[in-house]
Amino acid sequence: MSLTPTRSRRVRPLALFAPALALAAALFGAPAAGGGSAAAADGSAAAGGTAAAGSLPCDLYATGGTPCVAAHSTTRALYSAYNGPLYQVKRASDGATRDIGVLSTGGYADAAAQDAFCARTSCLITVVYDQSGRGNHLTQAPPGGFSGPAAGGYDNLAEASAAPVTVGGHKAYGVFIAPGTGYRNNTTHGIATGDQPEGMYAVLDGSHYNGGCCFDYGNAETSGLDTGNGHMEAIYFGNIKVWGYGTGNGPWVMADLENGLFSGVNAGYNANDPSVSHRFLTAVVKGGPNQWAIRAGNAQSGGLSTYYSGPRPNVSGYNPMKKEGAIILGIGGDNSNGSAGTFYEGVMTSGYPSDATENAVQANIDAAGYAAPAPVGGLTVGSKVSLRATTSCCTDDFLRHNSGDSNAVIAPVTSSSPAADKAAATWTVRAGLGDASCVSFESADRPGQYLRHYDYRLRVDSNDGSALFRQDATFCPQAGHNGQGVSLRSANYPSDFVRHFNYNAYIAGDGGLHDWDSATAWADDTSWAVASPWA
Repeated sequence: MSLTPTRSRRVRPLALFAPALALAAALFGAPAAGGGSAAAADGSAAAGGTAAAGSLPCDLYATGGTPCVAAHSTTRALYSAYNGPLYQVKRASDGATRDIGVLSTGGYADAAAQDAFCARTSCLITVVYDQSGRGNHLTQAPPGGFSGPAAGGYDNLAEASAAPVTVGGHKAYGVFIAPGTGYRNNTTHGIATGDQPEGMYAVLDGSHYNGGCCFDYGNAETSGLDTGNGHMEAIYFGNIKVWGYGTGNGPWVMADLENGLFSGVNAGYNANDPSVSHRFLTAVVKGGPNQWAIRAGNAQSGGLSTYYSGPRPNVSGYNPMKKEGAIILGIGGDNSNGSAGTFYEGVMTSGYPSDATENAVQANIDAAGYAAPAPVGGLTVGSKVSLRATTSCCTDDFLRHNSGDSNAVIAPVTSSSPAADKAAATWTVRAGLGDASCVSFESADRPGQYLRHYDYRLRVDSNDGSALFRQDATFCPQAGHNGQGVSLRSANYPSDFVRHFNYNAYIAGDGGLHDWDSATAWADDTSWAVASPWA
């Protein structure tokens, strides 16, 4: 699908590494032989992280006669015999990479390995490995019909800590797609082409979406260009209404078939495709000669509902299909990269899976135990807080706005400080204006004004109601980079964190183009103690 993506006023090259090196690294990661042993009675992964033989999604698809030809997940193995790497991360501080694998054969991701490797810095996800053994790994998307914001027109890579989750009680991370972020493989093996049948599912964060084009996972053009109707077949999730939509205000699960997001047989509106609101969403699209279907359900409990099953769209160019066999994640077929979403796991199959097979896969997803992580840092919506610097130079300094202008700085505040200074260093925690799972900070003494970034600098401004303001004023708490308090990740520039530098406040990456990106003391400068409010 193609649409000019909404652009912010600036871009940051989040991934300044040679794409060829990433592609070379992605040659590793085929599934290793072996089977699971200890398993829960329901066939899900047991407490030790090992799955019963034959119990995981790609085992179930194989049993149904439609084997996986691509299997991607950053949270768990998708074969009970898999004990290879799930994904690779690259560290900002020194450019080193590490593969993140499973705790045990057929088990959950070893998130502790990522946490240790990325401690006191940030990491990007450079490769999402294909567990099928066919080498269909996902790496940084190259430019196509649209260019990305990273070096050479490539898309950005996902910040590795931006989508924490628990699965079966184990900590894991998803792939957080902010606008400008995307993954692709244009040289695949075994993926359906032409009118060949295929199926696919993805487990997504049902609360993270936007109206940009296009948050997709699935089959796309090998050129990165829009080559016409029917040259794609991918799962789409979001609330754009340009090409197709369902009931309510969205978001909807639809199929991106190129030059059309379809919610049923008709272009545009189809009444049977409902808005969905599950925190964790299973989305399914499958297609064969003159037939296709959309199915979806709650990835935490219950079965799949069929939103459409029938003939190809009644628009020229989609029967027969002309699929090309590339794989995309987070972008459209022509590299339209204005979308947002979070991906946890997904597969593509050879052959048109039966509903019964998909129902068995959904039961396994339910049993996997996806859950939202516990809140970090004591930032309770509705509470008032002050944010204290933790760098050794500045432990009496608090984040505040200036009195004479709107810029944010750090400055000392004590019990004897003037009331105006105390009020300027006090913030009311609000649900994130751009992402309700994160937070926004309303100025205590300037109601209606929020902390936001503008050209990297932090300031307080009145909410103008725009989507850009809402994103600029949204920050996602995670454990402090130096082990103290919280670090506050920018919602729309997810490799940037709230930082003080020379007593001014910015969003900053660990190393980069600007002075405030300096690696010196970055972990300390981006860690904030949540303190009692001064006012």
